[in-house]
Amino acid sequence: MSILENTLDYSKNLGIDECEIVLIKKNITTVRITDSEIAEIKQNFDENYGIRIIHDKKITSIQTTNKENIKKSLDNAFLSTNNLKSRDFWKGLPDKVVSKKINKVFDEKLENISGSTSMDIAQDMINSTNNDKINTITGSLNIVSENFELVNSNGLNFKDKATYISGIINAESEIGSLPVSGIGHQSGRTLDNFSTQQIGEDAKNMCIESINPQKIDSGMYTIIFEPYSVGELLSFVVAANFNFKTFSEKKSCFSNEFNKKIGVEQLDLVDDPYIPEGIGSKAIDDEGIETQKKHFIEKGVFTNTFSNLFDSYKKEKQSTGNASRGGSPMGRSSEPIPIASPHNLKITAGTSSQEDMIKDTKHGLLVSRLWYTYAVNPIKGDFSCTARSGIRRIENGNIVEPGKSVRIIHNLPTMLKNISEIGNNQKNVIQWASLPSITPSIKVENITVNSI
Repeated sequence: MSILENTLDYSKNLGIDECEIVLIKKNITTVRITDSEIAEIKQNFDENYGIRIIHDKKITSIQTTNKENIKKSLDNAFLSTNNLKSRDFWKGLPDKVVSKKINKVFDEKLENISGSTSMDIAQDMINSTNNDKINTITGSLNIVSENFELVNSNGLNFKDKATYISGIINAESEIGSLPVSGIGHQSGRTLDNFSTQQIGEDAKNMCIESINPQKIDSGMYTIIFEPYSVGELLSFVVAANFNFKTFSEKKSCFSNEFNKKIGVEQLDLVDDPYIPEGIGSKAIDDEGIETQKKHFIEKGVFTNTFSNLFDSYKKEKQSTGNASRGGSPMGRSSEPIPIASPHNLKITAGTSSQEDMIKDTKHGLLVSRLWYTYAVNPIKGDFSCTARSGIRRIENGNIVEPGKSVRIIHNLPTMLKNISEIGNNQKNVIQWASLPSITPSIKVENITVNSI
């Protein structure tokens, strides 16, 4: 009998109504790049347990790395329910698993990768970035292999193996009037589809093309957001508005817009958990509910939200299969109380190339990356972000010069209605400890920017 089965039996003997146990075994390899060379490699193995118990509809939890003391921890958690409030809306944990097969979410090469091979990959990232105009290269490579197991006292027993790889390079140059930088990033689930060359080329090109930036006058511009900057907006501005809890509590800027048009007709925002190579792809969510592909925005219309069991039950609804126990730097954790989160937040690709989007722009900016992105007034949809390196000014269809930093303070509902083109250059994007997204470039009209 496994330790999980043994613990479930123990919980039943204690008379606990429901018990859920999460086990995560994770191998993490991190290669850190500093001063244009490999500075450190770390290889860690973690084994963690998360337990959630529900008794008399009172919910409590524990988390531990010590499997020898799980029963004692369970005893203490059970005793603590005496001081808790019953959640009368709770309807129970799931009791079955229906699993679909998803391609390219597990790779034996990544599971068995050696430290020396990981360092070779990181070195390739450095080599593809090197250039006479680049002074310093920093970054990291993260490779994760995990075994995830979820069981509960209702008979659910789910096991899953997953792998992840993510590399990021920041290239810096001190040539010219101001220091500038460029970023290159790739992520996925298999080694064969991971391009170290592309990471370095993207970082190098963005940095070199940012040398000698010129002041950008405050005013109104057309902005073409490249995929990495769109991913930043999706993670820190857009996603929360489609969380069922936020929506139902009237804290979303779209709380009064369900089934109404909130964006241009060509805009489709999808949560797709079945995408091969998607960092968030999974057939079963982290509570044992089957995941589902869903449109949050379909042809510009707000059509769906995402939720977990707790938030759904509270409003007498069903979970959408979006329970998440997010781990760092990627993958899952043993967090005993899951949150609701999209799996892969995707903007459906359009038909325009980025080159054509630029040619059709009379007075605009090409923005490669964003910093300090956050909601200023979430209920109204106001947000702020800063564009630093990786800005290029566009005049009459031509990139004329790199630009200095600008601050963008804008409104999400307004932005979605002012999208004029969606690119065909979809890319996997994940900011550090953030939401996985898959997005092309997006062109937005009438955005006011302020010089810094």
